[in-house]
Parts: sequence; C-alpha cells; structure tokens
Amino acid sequence: MKYKNLGRSGLSVSRLCLGTMNFGPETDEPTSHSIMDSALERGINFFDTANRYGAPAYGLTEEIMGRWFAQGGGRREKVVLATKLYGEMDPWPNNKWLSALNIRRAVDASLKRMQTEYIDLYQMHHIDRTTPWEEIWQAMEVLVAQGKIIYVGSSNFGGWHIAQAQAAAASRNFTGLISEQSIYNLVTRDIEREVIPAAEHYGVGILPWSPLHGGLLGGVLKKERDSKRRLEGRAKDTLDKVRDRVEAYETYCEEIGHEPGDVALAWLMHQSAVTAPIIGPRTQAQLDASLRAVDVELTSEQLAKLDEIFPGYKTSPEDHAW
Repeated sequence: MKYKNLGRSGLSVSRLCLGTMNFGPETDEPTSHSIMDSALERGINFFDTANRYGAPAYGLTEEIMGRWFAQGGGRREKVVLATKLYGEMDPWPNNKWLSALNIRRAVDASLKRMQTEYIDLYQMHHIDRTTPWEEIWQAMEVLVAQGKIIYVGSSNFGGWHIAQAQAAAASRNFTGLISEQSIYNLVTRDIEREVIPAAEHYGVGILPWSPLHGGLLGGVLKKERDSKRRLEGRAKDTLDKVRDRVEAYETYCEEIGHEPGDVALAWLMHQSAVTAPIIGPRTQAQLDASLRAVDVELTSEQLAKLDEIFPGYKTSPEDHAW
C-alpha cells in the first residue's frame, strides 16, 4: 500500500479509503468485519462512514464498525477513522444539520455506536446555509479540546464554501478543513472548475466518492454483454448519455492491458489534489479488485488519452468566460 498526507495535515492515510456505506444494508455483519480485517491486512488504514449509513436503520453501519473495533487486536489504533454528520437522524427538532447542539449530540452518539473515545476525521456531510460559521467552528473547537475529534473535513461543499470555512477558521486561529469529499471520476469532473482550485489553495485534500460512478467505469459494457450486471439509478441514466465514450474507454483499457475499474481509480490517484478515492466494496472480491489500482502507473500519454475520451474542465473563470 502507498500512503499520502491528507491535505496539508501531517496525517498519513492509505491511497485508497475504505467506504462502509454498504455495511448493513447490502453486506451482512460477518462479511463486513471480514472486509475490514482484509483491508487492514492489505495496508488500508483509512475507513470512512457516516452517522446515517445503514438506512433505514440510521447508525447501523457505525454499530457494525463498533463491534469490529471491540474485538481488539489493535484494530482501532491502526485505523484513521472518519465519520460524518448533517442529515436528519429522526424527525425531532435539532437532530440534524450543523447547529452547535446537533454537533455535540451527533459526535457523542457516533462515539457510542463505534465504541471509541475519539474520531480522527469528523466531516460535515453537506453545507449548512442556516448556521453561521462562528457557531460551527466554536462547536468543533470544543470537540478538539475535549479530545473527541482531531481533524475536521467537509463533503459536498462548493469552492466558495471552502473559502468561507477557511476564512472563518483563520479568524479564530483554528485549523479548519483538511479534506473535502466530492463526487469525482472520469465521467463527473465538475469540481475541476472551482472546488479543486479552492482545495489546493487552502491545502484541503480531495476524497472522491463514487470513483467508478456507480459501476459505470468498472467494465460495465462487457458485464452487460456477459449478463453479469445491470445498472440502475444515476449510473444507468449516465450510460444512456455517454455509451460511446464508455465503449471507447473500455476498448482503450484493453489496449493498455488494465481492467477499466483499475484505470478509473489509478487516474484519480494521478490527480495531484486527490488524497484517496473512497471505494465501497460489498464483497471481498470487490475489495481485492480495487487494490490492484494502487500499482497501476499511467503514462502522460495515457492520461492525455483518457482526457480525450472524457474531457475535463478548466479552472473558472476561464472554463466559462473565455
């Protein structure tokens, strides 16, 4: 496994982050524990979850992780643990968003479910347009002082939100954000306009979620021909629009001798702003397949060809003004 510092921090994390959203709803607890054991054995030290994962039983995924940590053997000490808050946990007022009250309640609930004393990376799952940054940062400062969290990250923020957050944090002499989780892959490259430039300016590491765009970049056409997989949701809608590009992509991956999923993950790891793509395996086989990408080295010519197949964006305002 290879490692990289998360943003401008001194925190060293694996180049792949184990996403746990499928643990509970799609993957049973014994298999989830086995996947986490295997990930740790293979050098993945960065695990990501959220308090709402496990729906409709919100918190179930954190509970599954908590029972895994409770087995001991250095599991908790070896893992850089990231979780998130924002979404509504129940209909009662104040059990959602980023008020100081909900931040306090949410972190304590996550700590209890995961049977741990601290969270390495506490992330805001979405921007809260109703709570001032002074309130958010004051609440996060208290959690750091109490030893309940160490670092703070964001998810699904715009470039302007990152700038707002960092300006407010700097005025309080607080570290602010060290990471941003955004949807980012060869098909969906919108964050190249403003989010990535802002992240690079402020030393915020990018953690791409949906790195294969729901399986679209994992050899879907071959699997479709072999009747091994049928896409649903966002990936299916996107495939209808970009089928020609996906076909060219799979053909090119075959030419250079790599599996499409490996190339998609490797491409992300070749982007300077990216710290670690978030993989979300449902099975041990999917985890094993993802790990191959760490050793895939793409040449400048190959990267250029991938940009030709899936064009990206210039930094704003050049992308839209000139």
